[in-house]
Amino acid sequence: MNLSIRLLASGLMCLALAACQRLEAPDREGVLVVALMAEPSYQLSDGTQAEGFTQDFVRLFAKKLGVPVRFHIAADAAELAELALQGRVHMAVYLDAGPTTKELSFSVTLGNRPLWVVQHSDLVGPQSLSELDGREIHAPIGSAAAQALLSLAPNVQPKVIEVRDHNEMEILQWLNEDRIALAAVDELYLRLAANLYPELEAVVRLPGSRDFRWAFAPVYGKDLLEMANQFITESEKNGVLPRLRDRHFGYVRRIDADGLQTFIDDSKSILPRYRHQFQLAQEITGLDWRLIAALAYQESKWDPQATSMTSVRGMMMLTEDTADALHVDNRLDAMQSIRGGARYLVQLMEQLPPSVVDPDRLWLALAAYNLGMGHMNGGRAIALKLNKNPDSWFDMKSVLPLMSQPAYYERLKSGRARGGEAVILVENVRSYYSLLAHLEPAHVPMLSVTPTAKLNTKIPSAGAAAVTSVGAGDTPSRIPQTPAVIRSAPPK
Repeated sequence: MNLSIRLLASGLMCLALAACQRLEAPDREGVLVVALMAEPSYQLSDGTQAEGFTQDFVRLFAKKLGVPVRFHIAADAAELAELALQGRVHMAVYLDAGPTTKELSFSVTLGNRPLWVVQHSDLVGPQSLSELDGREIHAPIGSAAAQALLSLAPNVQPKVIEVRDHNEMEILQWLNEDRIALAAVDELYLRLAANLYPELEAVVRLPGSRDFRWAFAPVYGKDLLEMANQFITESEKNGVLPRLRDRHFGYVRRIDADGLQTFIDDSKSILPRYRHQFQLAQEITGLDWRLIAALAYQESKWDPQATSMTSVRGMMMLTEDTADALHVDNRLDAMQSIRGGARYLVQLMEQLPPSVVDPDRLWLALAAYNLGMGHMNGGRAIALKLNKNPDSWFDMKSVLPLMSQPAYYERLKSGRARGGEAVILVENVRSYYSLLAHLEPAHVPMLSVTPTAKLNTKIPSAGAAAVTSVGAGDTPSRIPQTPAVIRSAPPK
C-alpha cells in the first residue's frame, strides 16, 4: 500500500470512528500543539538532555502567540503528514510539499539544504545520476530525499527503500557500519553525521533541495499561517534565527575528516587511561567529564607531558601562575592537571557577569581559558564599542579575532591577544564534546554532586525517533501508528 492510499485510508477510518477530534485554534485551545521528529538536541554540561533547535524556535513562536506549547513526537514524515492532515496538531515541523501534502499550507522557509546520495568512502560507487539506476538506496519515508529519488523516473530508476520509524542519523549509522550500501539525506544531517562518521562521503547531488517549512492544516485558516510567516521573517532580520543556528550547529565541520578520525582512534587507545581521572574531576566540579576531556584533547591531545614554547604545560596546559593559584604542585601529573583545569574553567564561568546566560557562559569561559579573563574583558569592551553584544558568543566570536589588530588592542589595558585562537579552541571543543557524548556514556556518581553550573552545549542526537527533549513541564506524546508500510527494521 503506497503512502497516498495509506493516508486516505487512515483519514476515512478516523472519520468513521469519530476518533480524530480536530483541535480548536491555539487561542481557543489554550495551547499550541506541534508535531515534530527527533532532531539534534542539546545536552547540559552535567550530561542531562535539554532542547534542540526546533523546540527553541517553536517555543519563541508560542510565546509570541501568548500560549504554551505541547509537542507530539512523530516517528517519520508520514506520521507528521497524518497528524497535520487530521488536524490533531496545529502545525507540523518540518514537512516537504508533495502529492501527499498538497492540502496543507506551508510557511516561508527557515532555510534549505541540498540533497545527496551518500556512501562509505572505502567503496566504489555511483558518481552520477545515471549510475543510480537499479541501485538500492535507503531514505526516510516521505522525505525530500526519497521524493527526489522517485522523481528521477522514468529515465533513472533506483530501487528506493523508504525506511519507517528511523531517522536520518540512524540510516547514516547503518551506512557507516556497512549494513547498507547507499543512503539519501539532506546536507544538514550529512554534516552532523560527518562529525561521528568521518568516512562517509557525498557522491551524487540529487535534484531539488529540502526546504525547512512549517505545515498547517487549512482548517485553521490563514491567520496562523500569516502570523508564522511574519514571525519567521522578523526572526531572520533581527538576528534571532542566525543566533539559534549558530548555537545549535555552529561547531559543525570545524575539524576535517582526518582530524575527526584521529580523535576517534585516540578515544579508543588513549582516553581509557585517563577516563577515571576525568570522572573524578566531574564529581568535584559538576561538569560533564566528557566536556573536560574534550578541552584536554584540544589543549594537549591527552598528553600529560605536553609543553608549549610559552611554558604552559601538562594535560590541561596550565600556566605556572594559574597552577600556583589552583595549588597544582606538578603540572605534569595528569590527575592534578585535570582537576586544576576543570576547577579553573568553573572559576572563569563564575567570573562572567550574571547577564551572560547559558550556553554562552560556557563558550565565553572556554575562550577565556585560552585568553585569560583580562583579555576576555578587553574583547567585551571592544564588542560594546562595535554595538555587538558582549554576552553573546555569536557576536564575540567575530570580535575576538580583532584583538590582534593594533587599531583595537592599542586602546586596551590588557594589550594584544590572539583572539582567533580562542575562537578555534571553543568550536573544536564543541565538536570533540559532541563526539564523546556518542562514544562514551555519561558518568553518574555514587553521591550526587550539584553542578557548579549547568551550561548547554550542542549534542547531535542519533537516538530513536521516539526520544526527544522538551521544556520543563512538557510531556511528549506519541500518536498510535499504523503498521510499517515499507521497511521499519534496520537491515541485518
